[in-house]
Amino acid sequence: MRRKLAVWGGAGILFLLLSIVISVSIGSAHLPLATVWAILVHNIPLAGDWVRAEWPSSSEQIVIQVRLPRIVLGILIGAALSASGAGFQGVLRNPLADPFTLGVASGASVGAAFLIVTGLQYALFGNWTIPAVAFCTGMATLFAVYSIARVEGGMRKETLILAGVVLQAFLGAAVSFMVSLSDEVVNSIVFWLMGSLHLRGWGFSAATAPYVAAGLAVLLLYGRTLNLFELGERSAAHLGVNVERTKWIVLSVSTLMTAAAVSVTGVIGFVGLIVPHLVRLVVGPDYRLIIPLSAIVGAIYLVWADTLARMLLSPTEIPLGVVTAFLGAPFFGYLLLKHKKTLGGNGS
Repeated sequence: MRRKLAVWGGAGILFLLLSIVISVSIGSAHLPLATVWAILVHNIPLAGDWVRAEWPSSSEQIVIQVRLPRIVLGILIGAALSASGAGFQGVLRNPLADPFTLGVASGASVGAAFLIVTGLQYALFGNWTIPAVAFCTGMATLFAVYSIARVEGGMRKETLILAGVVLQAFLGAAVSFMVSLSDEVVNSIVFWLMGSLHLRGWGFSAATAPYVAAGLAVLLLYGRTLNLFELGERSAAHLGVNVERTKWIVLSVSTLMTAAAVSVTGVIGFVGLIVPHLVRLVVGPDYRLIIPLSAIVGAIYLVWADTLARMLLSPTEIPLGVVTAFLGAPFFGYLLLKHKKTLGGNGS
């Protein structure tokens, strides 16, 4: 397992670094590659003394204050959504589960939208207010989906997905209703509906990083336990797993990571569905591999998706959530067709 993690993890990190190199080098503002990399080297401690600043200050602002923080935030959000998707799929033993399809991301966006409409986004805990409230509304949505899907002590896979779709539609209507209430913040609310990394500076990465780091640490600790869940909840319990406690720890941590992502970038769908599934196809069902590799691949995926969002119609920018939906919705349909014969089975 460790050898496979080292090989695939090392390859993933190298490709992530290559993705960063390419993404930071291109944009709607056409800067020479030599200038971009001179600026980057110039801002590295100690190494910067070897490069003379012979470029306009505006060029340095574009690279250091616009492109680079956007890429770093994309890495954090991609890792958070993908790892949380792996957590949802592992606990629920459902390849169609992720924060978006279960409505958790939409639930978190309702809390964020409510704070924006009421002007309370900094009222309770300063910059931590939106993530905290988004987590609460996301957890409430998770409880609602879980309650609807649970029947006579069991949980049917198709009921779980349908409950998520229904609540997602309802919560989307709630956000649309908030949009209709206030013309003054309509652009801010639409941002939450479509998702974007646009104009997200270093402060947003600093606010998101603790949630992602802590969430990943907890999920990695539960990798072996999630492997036992694959045997069924009853078998896992016989092997010494506290099933209910494990469920709610993993689901709560995954929801917290999702809420942190949503509170910063809005709803970016299907990342937590696509990435863990593809990783599982490549490395197998071991969650000790799936969780860390999903974080790395998710970071790569979102960096490239955001690069496409920036460049496809440059200088016009496509919302990132639109790009991931175009990529993810067909994949979700493929998974539905693939699993249609087993969706009627009992997931308990």
